[in-house]
Amino acid sequence: MLDAVSAAAEMDGFGTDLAKTLDWCVEVGQWAPRVGEGRTAELWELLAATAAVDVGAARVLEPHLDALTILAQADRSDLSAPHDTWGVFAAESPDSSLLAEKSGAGWTLRGTKPWCSLASRLSRALVTATRDDGRRALFAVDLRTDGVRAHGGPWMARGLAQIVSAPVDFDNAPAVPVGPAGWYLERPGFAWGGMSVAACWWGAAATIARRLLAPAQSGAADQLSLVHLGRVDGALWAARAVLAEAAELVDDGRSRRVGERLLSERVRAIVADAAALTLAESAEALGPAPLTRDEEFARSSADLHLYIQQHHGLRDVARVGRESARQSAAW
Repeated sequence: MLDAVSAAAEMDGFGTDLAKTLDWCVEVGQWAPRVGEGRTAELWELLAATAAVDVGAARVLEPHLDALTILAQADRSDLSAPHDTWGVFAAESPDSSLLAEKSGAGWTLRGTKPWCSLASRLSRALVTATRDDGRRALFAVDLRTDGVRAHGGPWMARGLAQIVSAPVDFDNAPAVPVGPAGWYLERPGFAWGGMSVAACWWGAAATIARRLLAPAQSGAADQLSLVHLGRVDGALWAARAVLAEAAELVDDGRSRRVGERLLSERVRAIVADAAALTLAESAEALGPAPLTRDEEFARSSADLHLYIQQHHGLRDVARVGRESARQSAAW
């Protein structure tokens, strides 16, 4: 499995050339493990290894695999053709809305969906929309059909610059329901997918952390070099252990006893903190030189900094506290 990542690392433009990267993701999707089916640790190792090579590549691969997993969980793998490239568009915004309407001909989507990553480059997507009864449901949509218009921006990002996440307008676009109303958010796989993203954060942070080794191993290393490395080492080791235990809990069913959402929020908070600490300590230890003179390091750092914004800081931590309080801190 990791041989595929090693081979991709030799690919010219891996992670930045979207056509090549998407083709690679399609190939990986044909054999990659699915979360919750007994090989979750292997899946997360694959995602982490991909992010370690290129954060952007992992940012493309993770939603593609997530979509294939969702389709399998809904028993709708028939909706995916072998060469389809998939996204999952589930973000909400008070400034836009997407409505699902049913007629004699089937379902259609009307409105605007925000934060649709790579919509102009993908062939298919799973999209959440609000039905006329007020409930959210999931739909499979052909992004290349009439009635779908992907915006080119605004996207001023310095990190993940190639992963444009912009609105998509739907004008009576045909859509196929995937699962009943509410299923997408209520299924255990929603929480599991959030931890798959955390595995990508971990892999990206581990690569940045390796840049701290040389200063600490130098004969001229001072105490501060060792402190920076030691702090990052402890944080990443702890985050790795958390991911490993979470994978076991998911695969053997014990995650239900912990609470799927609580487990996911805990894992994401711990890994996001470790990644943020890695970015801060590497900047302190290495100074501006690698951020201004090393293209790969500078891009990885900017990519990871933006990627971990999918964790909403103290708001997400508050959810951990709320659920922990509800369960009387079942540690």
